[in-house]
Amino acid sequence: MELTFIVFLSSGLFLGWSLGANDAANVFGTAVGTRMLRFYTAAGVCAVFVVLGAVVSGAGASHGLGQLGSINALGGSFTVALAAAITVYGMTKLGLPVSTTQAIVGGIIGWNLFSATPTDTTALSKIVGTWVACPILGALFAFVLYRLMQKLIHVTKPHLLWLDQGTRIGLVLAGALGAYSLGANNIANVVGVFVPASTLEDMSLGLFTLSGQQRLFLLGGLAVAVGAFFSRRVMMTVGNSIVTVGPVGGWVVVVAHSMVLFVFASQSLQALITNIGLPAIPLVPVSSSQAVVGAVCGLALSHGLKGARQIKWSVLRNIALGWVATPAIAALISYIALYFVQNVFEQPVYYAVVAG
Repeated sequence: MELTFIVFLSSGLFLGWSLGANDAANVFGTAVGTRMLRFYTAAGVCAVFVVLGAVVSGAGASHGLGQLGSINALGGSFTVALAAAITVYGMTKLGLPVSTTQAIVGGIIGWNLFSATPTDTTALSKIVGTWVACPILGALFAFVLYRLMQKLIHVTKPHLLWLDQGTRIGLVLAGALGAYSLGANNIANVVGVFVPASTLEDMSLGLFTLSGQQRLFLLGGLAVAVGAFFSRRVMMTVGNSIVTVGPVGGWVVVVAHSMVLFVFASQSLQALITNIGLPAIPLVPVSSSQAVVGAVCGLALSHGLKGARQIKWSVLRNIALGWVATPAIAALISYIALYFVQNVFEQPVYYAVVAG
């Protein structure tokens, strides 16, 4: 039974590879773009910590995505993940930092339409709301962080060699945090649609036990880790094409991006906020690329009008168009593919749920 499940899971692993190639190493995009870190060093650190984040902290965002549509047949899970993967892969080939979150959401909506399952508008509005909040938060965090770093450097006046070395170390540490947050938040995009239909059982490893869900997240995390080594082109788009980013600015972008993903992935932070009477932060997968692009723009705006003029708005426009097109393309591919999987390959893609 597990072998059958792994065969169906192949589309989710393909999606994980696509996410890694498009999103995962974006945590190091500005570091590589500014030549502060080698590409393979960045991708290696990213690979390790994205797996850790997926296995240890991936449950929160996965639950939030499951509220949008609970796909109850393996054929449906396979098809939705495949539709999202094809969409992300196509955008990656164009060098655009597309949102994997938007692709999987589009795929789920395509399944909802095909199976005549109502889409939870509350869950959808929360997810779409994060698409707006994510780049804005990234820009805000980067703006504030850069201003603080400017003051700190002005006060301490570090030697250039020390500043260079400190920035490199800071980029590695911030990138590790960003990769962990990415795994925790975005593993829901990779294998979240397989959770309701998963047949994986708990596995004892002596000192600790992996639950069936954690085994699923581990497989997805490994796929993302492999994809990180194929992300060079998108790294350069984020690192250089939108605006020129210096070494310190590169660190600011990585940290700002990491903070955004952490906000929408941390169950502990959500509990802390609700305990003091504030509205709960939705635990849903958000776009790593949106966070990075927002942070890069926030960094430019921290330099005032001069920085705003340096933003390459044509590149930003193309990226934004990719974000708008992604869910629509994924939904269309998902709907068409579901028809073929059900009627040509005779695989059930959903099971009717009897009310009451």
